[in-house]
Amino acid sequence: MTAEAVKETRGFETEAKQLLHLMIHSLYSNKEIFLRELISNASDAADKLRFEALNNGDLYEDDPELKIRVEFDKEAKTVSIIDNGIGMSRDDVIAHLGTIAKSGTAQFLAELTGDQQKDSQLIGQFGVGFYSSFIVADKVEVLTRRAGLSAEEGVRWESQGEAEYSVEAYEKASRGTTVTLHLKSDQEEFADGWRLRSIIKKYSDHISIPVVMLKESYGEEEKDKAPEDEVVNTAKAMWTRTRTEVKDEEYKEFYKHISHDYSDPIKWSHNRVEGKLDYTSLLYIPSAAPFDLYNRDASRGLKLYVQRTFIMDDAEQFLPLYLRFVKGVLDSNDLSLNVSREILQKDPNVDSMKSALTKRVLDMLEKLAKNDADSYAKFWKEFGEVLKEGPAEDFANKEKIAGLFRFATTHDELAEQKHSLSDYVARKQEGQDKIYYVVAENHNTAKSSPHLEVFRKKNIEVLLLSDRVDEWLVGHLTEFDGLAFQDVGKGALDLGDLDSEEEKEAQEKVEKEFEGFVNRIKEVLGDRVDEVRVTHRLTDSPACLVVGKDDMGAQMRRLLEQAGQAVPDSKPSMEVNPTHPLVEKMDNEQDEDRFGDFASILFDQASLAEGGSINDPAAYVKRLNKLLLELSRT
Repeated sequence: MTAEAVKETRGFETEAKQLLHLMIHSLYSNKEIFLRELISNASDAADKLRFEALNNGDLYEDDPELKIRVEFDKEAKTVSIIDNGIGMSRDDVIAHLGTIAKSGTAQFLAELTGDQQKDSQLIGQFGVGFYSSFIVADKVEVLTRRAGLSAEEGVRWESQGEAEYSVEAYEKASRGTTVTLHLKSDQEEFADGWRLRSIIKKYSDHISIPVVMLKESYGEEEKDKAPEDEVVNTAKAMWTRTRTEVKDEEYKEFYKHISHDYSDPIKWSHNRVEGKLDYTSLLYIPSAAPFDLYNRDASRGLKLYVQRTFIMDDAEQFLPLYLRFVKGVLDSNDLSLNVSREILQKDPNVDSMKSALTKRVLDMLEKLAKNDADSYAKFWKEFGEVLKEGPAEDFANKEKIAGLFRFATTHDELAEQKHSLSDYVARKQEGQDKIYYVVAENHNTAKSSPHLEVFRKKNIEVLLLSDRVDEWLVGHLTEFDGLAFQDVGKGALDLGDLDSEEEKEAQEKVEKEFEGFVNRIKEVLGDRVDEVRVTHRLTDSPACLVVGKDDMGAQMRRLLEQAGQAVPDSKPSMEVNPTHPLVEKMDNEQDEDRFGDFASILFDQASLAEGGSINDPAAYVKRLNKLLLELSRT
């Protein structure tokens, strides 16, 4: 007997144990989901066998008719799901049934709250799969053999869904997998033919291979007939049916089948293209982001079929990376059956399909935003930051993508990102030729930025940007609807026609009047600043710091530093408000040491107001305490 033939008891990984506990206690309200998940897994196994058999027909082992069988035993209180798909080897069993091999597990577990309703939604977002068996079963047994292996290389896996599972060799004549659930005492309702059939029709009618059950006798005249199977589902690839044939509930369940998501999608698009290219697409917009959304290296893409034959689960070549949240199916007649990732990348038809599918997704989002603002707001909250990657990756659709963006603005100063760029342009002032924005680490810092003071005075709307990608975004999205973007915290402020000639003349006069004053401050601050000048953007604050027109902003600088990348040195300019009482007091200060303390405190406070840090906090506190003590004595 080989070492592999010995029964081995192994422990679940910590994450798997936590998830199993959660499965048992949080999805009680939707127990029947286990059958949908197990049938979906069986369908995937059949798809994978078809694909591998393209190059090795012997894998069918004289059993080419793929199907899924559901059996039950009322006396034994068991339900079995049997498939003749690709099956699993011993290593496959340990890898797939003993661990949760999916990125984002730690974050997923950290999000759990103990609230059963919320946790069940999170489980669905993560994907329940095989582990849903333990919602209704107190013991699960798996018998499996991978296609191409000998009967002696079959495997038996068993667990009670607690700390351990066992694996041992099992002689299995047929390829594929049998999952047998030993039902809990309060779950015997599932050992019933009518109950199982209704669940299959509800959740798995769209499965493209037959789901069969033993036909039950209903009349006296049938009781002596030999048992026969009946196909419970439609057993036709859903995307091959016309849109008028498919009900909304079927579309939703098919989405859950291909995505292993628990929630309904927000929107979908089912389309058949004939002509130069011949393909069918069924694209979905999920309602919740997966935990690996921001892992740009994670598996993504559409489920690809060629002439109804499954090719791969994550065909990433048909949509750009910024649309990686889209799920769906693509079935083409214009790609070869032996298609591979390398061939796909060189096929010109792929580029044509990618362009068309990208526009279809953007059109779908555009219609959603126009016709269902609440659903679009939900989409934006989940996927907005990813969509913001679009202008840098997809120049051809830059304007279309920008039209889908939503921002917080000074129009209402709410943190909710609900204003489109078209809304902004419609509200712009007469003579305004720019879209103004401020970038900060968070929304409160953005809306409190001193750079906004003159814009509030003139009732000019400003975008409040606080997402991590925002500064990077506006570096690639330079204009919209003919208006250039302008960072209100960069460079000398020029409002163009929004300032009257009288205002411009007054500004020049003040600059000349305070020329000596700003030189005194520059002498004190030295190489801490690039220059000091009189401000035209402040009305209430005494001073602010301004980044150079072509310099990197604070947000981008932080991102690069966190990523361990070298960041070029740059110095801010300091602008002072000559009408502020503190600045007026400074202008009249004759004691140069005291003047120097004032100037340094103003510089540090201006840095704090922008959400920045102080290079020497102890020196700042010492100067401030010194001035406060002097004031207390007067």
